[in-house]
Amino acid sequence: MSEPVGLPWEGQDTPARRATLTRILVRIAREALQGADLDSLLQGICECLVAELPVAIASVILLDEANQSFVHEVYDGEWTQSPLAVAGDWPVTRGAAGRCARLGTAQLITDVDADPDYVAGNVHVRSEYLVPIRHGQRLHGVLNIESTRSDFFDEEARAVFDAVADLVAGAIHFARMADDLQQANRKLEQLSMIDGLTGIANRRRFDQQLCVDWRRMAAEGRPLALLMVDADAFKPLNDAAGHLYGDECLRELARICNGFADGDNDLVGRFGGEELVLLLPGRDLAAATAIAEALRIAVEAQAMPHPASPVSAHVTVSVGVAVAVPAAARPPERLIAAADRAMYAAKLQGRNRVCVAGAES
Repeated sequence: MSEPVGLPWEGQDTPARRATLTRILVRIAREALQGADLDSLLQGICECLVAELPVAIASVILLDEANQSFVHEVYDGEWTQSPLAVAGDWPVTRGAAGRCARLGTAQLITDVDADPDYVAGNVHVRSEYLVPIRHGQRLHGVLNIESTRSDFFDEEARAVFDAVADLVAGAIHFARMADDLQQANRKLEQLSMIDGLTGIANRRRFDQQLCVDWRRMAAEGRPLALLMVDADAFKPLNDAAGHLYGDECLRELARICNGFADGDNDLVGRFGGEELVLLLPGRDLAAATAIAEALRIAVEAQAMPHPASPVSAHVTVSVGVAVAVPAAARPPERLIAAADRAMYAAKLQGRNRVCVAGAES
């Protein structure tokens, strides 16, 4: 709100003062519709009121969800004793602003020295007007205007501040709606990255993270390991024990795999069907192979019955291991292909084993 300030209030006649109040309201309404971030909008409103009117303090004080305490304030002017700034706590049991919030009605104080609830903030203040900031049934806070004149808050001025409070309420409402929408979108984005059956990362999330890790490890010159884990004879398991049991086995495999993702950036995902993957940044071939073997043993030790396996009476896995030191010029998909070949080699060699594709340089 950077429009030039007109004549001081004291130098304006009644029509000029009416025009000033109208112009300020139009400016605030225009700013409120332009979608600035909420704090900037509220700060601009307060600055405008202090700059153009005999207002020593203009503030917007926002309430918590329970309407029991003020938790945030934006203000302009000479403010020395805000309870929130001084004590870090402002219950609605305190001050004229608290009274306004408790009663839910505008409060006109024509003589601050005579009001028992007035909290002194500026020695030059003579009068105060407080308006509830309300949208529908929701009370968001209080608009507080403190003037150096005892005669400033006439009916016309109060009507303008009532309208300003309504504009502020609308801006807060839509800002909070936008924030809620952003949070909902973030939650949907997170859900879109999770496999519905196992609760681990889905293929989309894995592909995304592979690209991120590939670039990061390339920049750091460090290895990136990938384990491809496949449940042995999974179709015969479904045929013999039913798909519900097969799904339960996949969930258990995902849980076991999660137990081996102990690095800050490790990722466990469902690659497709009965194939799970572990993406392990920073692991060299020896470390990745050791993890793969420990995982294979853990699955075998879980002893999930498999009535149709040619390998064991229990569910087992074949694991392919591939490690590369990424380079920006090479695509990350070659790491997937290497781990996939190693996993199929484990199948061909009898299942329930770990095979290594070798290191790339």
